Amino acid sequence: MNMKPDSLVRWTRDNAADLYGIRNWGHGYFDISERGEVEVRPLGNGSELAISIMDVLSGLKQRGQSLPVLLRFADILSSRIEQLYGAFNAAISELGYQGVYRGVYPIKVNQQKQVVAEIMEFGRKHHHGLEAGSKAELMAAIAYVDDPEALVVCNGYKDEEFIDLALYARKIGIQTVLVIEMSSELPIILARAARMGVRPCLGVRVKLSSRAGGHWDGSGGDRSMFGVQPHQVIDIIDRLAAENMLDCLQMLHYHLGSQVPNIRNIRGALREACRYYVAMAREGAAMGMINIGGGLAVDYDGSHTNFASSRNYTDAEYATDVVEEIMTMTREAGLPPPTIVNESGRATVAYHSILIFNVLEASRFEPKSVSDKLSEQHHKALHTLRDIRNTLNTKNLQEFYHDAVDCREEIRGLFQHGQITLRERAIGECLFWDIMCRIAAESRQGKYIPEELAGMENSLADLYYCNFSVFQSLPDSWAIDQLFPVMPIHRLLEMPTRKAILSDITCDSDGKIDKFIDLHDVKSTLPVHELDDDDDYYLGVFLVGAYQETLGDLHNLMGDTNVLHIRIGKDGQFEFAHEIAGDTVADVLSVVEYDPRDMLGRIRTTAERAVREGRITPTERREIMDAYETGMRGYTYFES
Repeated sequence: MNMKPDSLVRWTRDNAADLYGIRNWGHGYFDISERGEVEVRPLGNGSELAISIMDVLSGLKQRGQSLPVLLRFADILSSRIEQLYGAFNAAISELGYQGVYRGVYPIKVNQQKQVVAEIMEFGRKHHHGLEAGSKAELMAAIAYVDDPEALVVCNGYKDEEFIDLALYARKIGIQTVLVIEMSSELPIILARAARMGVRPCLGVRVKLSSRAGGHWDGSGGDRSMFGVQPHQVIDIIDRLAAENMLDCLQMLHYHLGSQVPNIRNIRGALREACRYYVAMAREGAAMGMINIGGGLAVDYDGSHTNFASSRNYTDAEYATDVVEEIMTMTREAGLPPPTIVNESGRATVAYHSILIFNVLEASRFEPKSVSDKLSEQHHKALHTLRDIRNTLNTKNLQEFYHDAVDCREEIRGLFQHGQITLRERAIGECLFWDIMCRIAAESRQGKYIPEELAGMENSLADLYYCNFSVFQSLPDSWAIDQLFPVMPIHRLLEMPTRKAILSDITCDSDGKIDKFIDLHDVKSTLPVHELDDDDDYYLGVFLVGAYQETLGDLHNLMGDTNVLHIRIGKDGQFEFAHEIAGDTVADVLSVVEYDPRDMLGRIRTTAERAVREGRITPTERREIMDAYETGMRGYTYFES
């Protein structure tokens, strides 16, 4: 839908920044340059080093790479780790806490090898560790943790093989902590440890009554999926005491949720968890570590509120509240200060990844104009619609709306019963939607908009067809209505004059983005620019580093996108540090059990039969086979 620009307003990058909220959700990593392009500041606030995304795309084009592409900025990972440790270390120093902070990264948040390797590289000086919730993740963790002071926290269901791997890792000097999620795991751990001659380091995950609210509320509360009940904690302590192994129980663990937007929920859970910790220490357990799990939220919409896609606290406030609560309660109990462990995955990796794609074309809702000249042969309902259009005024918008809807329903009924022609039906539809567009334009000028007219602009929005798959690259947007910041990455010195929803290239009605961030509400359309026939139009989806890559599926056999890792070199310029080619058609077909060689053979047989039957020439057969083989090697997305 068209938004009429105000000719008296000089559009600036500050206007664009306010419109898209980039300085609210960007956390200092993103801004708009003097050229009107989104720039990335990998080192965060205070750094003048900036990278234009358009310059990155220019480099990609010169190298023959196609969109869509996932950009990963390694230096943002480094910055986020430094900010996290900076916040906790500052709180520890300010409050005079005698314990230390140790972070661990949950591999499930983004399991890509390059991401895990870079986190371990950047976090080594802080003894940053990993969290694993499956055998595959544990095997990755023990391969990439080469710091004897870093923790490997072992969560999730554990069979004998999982437990053996963790105990063997401990034997070779890796600080694995087996967290008991279910009381039935303890006998297996004790038996395997005795067989190997290893004294395990154990933790207990407790079910707190505290809850977080929002999309990810299932991790907390009495009915949470993982963790043990109070009576089971006592059973575990008694069993360990009977085995003379209470010194092995060293960690209290809980997990409130993946994204906890309200600091009050965090504080409430901390108080309850500290009571568990103190009680377990008084029962004779060695203790020494409190693992507060994940939950440090990302402010996706920039509203700084307790909305599910936001958070009402800063990193510093989060760290201060955690340290203060633990210090106060353990000091009152006369216990040594425990090591504070947390599993911040989302807050570590979300910012470092951006999905970039081009817009292929737009479908605009602009009804064809209809002449006022209707003959006597045209049905009276068409004359009525024409009169509504010509007499519409601001005072009676709602009345005209109702009359137009009634007329359209009458015309549709007449067509279904064969009483008017297709041409008359088409005239009626054009008149109706012309009226709707005029009502929408007029309603924008009024102080009060009736509820049934308020959403009209959204129904008249443009549809921008974009070269990506929601299901592959943004599954949370489709599955749980997760909001991500979306905006054009260029032309930001021009006022956007259209409103659009975004459709992907899958043939699925759910393959779209029609909810967008806003400081005060959730918007149903995105302000965008007119498409230029001569130049591509690029959009970016930001803060997609957490979960989106590993949750994506092969809907319509759209595979992984191209991936580009970007790092700042010694000369201060950005480098293409690592490139990963996106899936080919053959790749995704193989995943769903097709054999590309067999398929080529089948097409070859069919084409040869067509030659024998005289349908095609041998030359045409070669062209057909070349096209099919080239397609097998091609990108699953639109290629120009």
